[in-house]
Amino acid sequence: MIRQVLLMTMFIPIISSNSSAQTVPDDTKASVQSPDKNITVQFYQKQLEPGKREMYYRLSYKNTPVISESALDLQLDNNLSERAMALQVDKHEKWCENLKVISIHTTSKDTTWQPAYGEQSQIRDHYNAVTIEMVKDDNPIYTMNVEIRVYNEGAALRYFFPENPKGTYYRIMQENTAFSVPEGTLAWHASWAQAPYKLIALNNWPDESERPLTLQLPGGLYACLAEAGLTDYARTKFKVNADKPNTILTSMYTPADLISPVGTPWRVIMVAEKPGDLIVNNHLILNLNEPSKIKDQRWIKPGKIMRVMTQTTTGAKANIDFAVKHNLQYILFDWKWYGPAFSFSADATKVAIPDFDLPGIIQYGKEKGVGVWLYVNLQGIYAQSDSLFQVYHKWGVKGVKFGFVQAGSHRWTTWLEEMIHKAAGNNIMVNIHDDWRPTGEQRTWPNLMTAEGIRGNEEMPDATHNTVLPFTRYIAGAADYTICYYDKRIKTTHAHQLALAAIYYSPIQTLFWYDKPAMSNNESELEFWDHIPTTWDETRVLQGTPGEFITTARRKGQEWFVGTITNNQERTVKIDCSFLPKGKTFTARIYSDDATVATATKVKIEEKKITAATVLEVKLLPSGGQAIWIKP
Repeated sequence: MIRQVLLMTMFIPIISSNSSAQTVPDDTKASVQSPDKNITVQFYQKQLEPGKREMYYRLSYKNTPVISESALDLQLDNNLSERAMALQVDKHEKWCENLKVISIHTTSKDTTWQPAYGEQSQIRDHYNAVTIEMVKDDNPIYTMNVEIRVYNEGAALRYFFPENPKGTYYRIMQENTAFSVPEGTLAWHASWAQAPYKLIALNNWPDESERPLTLQLPGGLYACLAEAGLTDYARTKFKVNADKPNTILTSMYTPADLISPVGTPWRVIMVAEKPGDLIVNNHLILNLNEPSKIKDQRWIKPGKIMRVMTQTTTGAKANIDFAVKHNLQYILFDWKWYGPAFSFSADATKVAIPDFDLPGIIQYGKEKGVGVWLYVNLQGIYAQSDSLFQVYHKWGVKGVKFGFVQAGSHRWTTWLEEMIHKAAGNNIMVNIHDDWRPTGEQRTWPNLMTAEGIRGNEEMPDATHNTVLPFTRYIAGAADYTICYYDKRIKTTHAHQLALAAIYYSPIQTLFWYDKPAMSNNESELEFWDHIPTTWDETRVLQGTPGEFITTARRKGQEWFVGTITNNQERTVKIDCSFLPKGKTFTARIYSDDATVATATKVKIEEKKITAATVLEVKLLPSGGQAIWIKP
């Protein structure tokens, strides 16, 4: 649903007010501000020598430089296409060096839309934009636009190729978008999607870094470099520019072979005074993707899910019974249920393990209100995708977890997008696992419920790592951390694990990852997980610093769920309850670590009456946490 639409277009005068089609001088500049006027982005070209130009941009926040002069550049090699079509062959050393600005126009937009589900029930899409239209001065079939949008939350830019009149194809060999940041900037670097994070200076990077890339700027500002709308391109990470100090460059995994009209993914620069605002403002990435292409979304149902560790009929039914007791909506059968998952010989439409009545299990779950998800490895999806999702839909399967996907190249990026589309066509929800991260396409295809691309409880990270994730990986959107509770390898307290369900966003939230129903003593504190939703009407990050601690409050209807975790150190924090409506009294159920509690999990439950004026003092053990369930 869209409301309050405002769209304004203005063409900037070029040389003469009598004509909007005249040539723009080489020193033409374009400047655009965010609606609140805090963020300013400037675009300009520099004349290096006759016939050679370079594009640059700058970004400032409240007149403070965030991105100083940084180059905009693409390197293309259309040689084969040009020769095959008997067209002029471009021989420029740098493809963009002879682009000439022909027009500049601005637009403004202010709309509000309602996602199928999310971290908030309504999302505002409000920006000012500028489009710089260019043409190669020796070959008019090649036009290219630089599109820049500036929001209150940050800015985004991309390169767009209008339809080529001769039909030639575009082979982008490398994208060289630069981000020159202030000296002394520190980055939360991760070498791959499931890597640990390290806060390091740019000159100490060991290799490329994943996106989103969160930056701590000198002076106290925070920034985040992200990618949005990666659907027909190669994954683009970040590397340090060896030739220019304090400068980060985009780094494509492979070339991308494109057909015009087509745009590159958006390069996003978020800016915030508090690190928690980067999390709350991550809807910016959704706004840079197309609206939903699924008209009837009634079958898309978020919920909590538990993996079946003992894959037998008896084990599955025990999990379903446990799910009913603890308000879990789904169970998952993980890999090898259909045979050797890494082999093309395995048939993902046939059960390959003994004592496993899958139709009977699905029916039992249906009677109990618990849906079934199935894991399928890349080989199975790749070989059987023409019929696989249709078969699963007939079986009554609700979702598929894609396992060990290929990620990064243009080929596998577009293949994964196609698989999400095919699943949607058969009313199948999707969870993509391993080295893949979303870039906002869950707005377009909301059957994409979550994805891994995170170092979660499969690796059992420590508490410090857990306090980094909300400010880094979760800016990209939902992540399947696979929260545990009973496994003895957990490196945090149990209240810490409880709180993660409120802090970490995932519409399909995995709980009890390595656990079995028999491990549970139905501890009283599990009521927090029993009642917590997985999607929200409102989200607030009340406080926190990456690598240290965080408090997140999320609202569904009139109830709030609050999670606080600390790193490996003990900590005392205060929770200001002013986020609650004034003039009302609420009941807070508080779940805290307490070594004196006579259970294996050592979680104490207290109940207090609170109002918007209440300030709660929270004493956190090393690697500890606290969860709060607030009701009117």
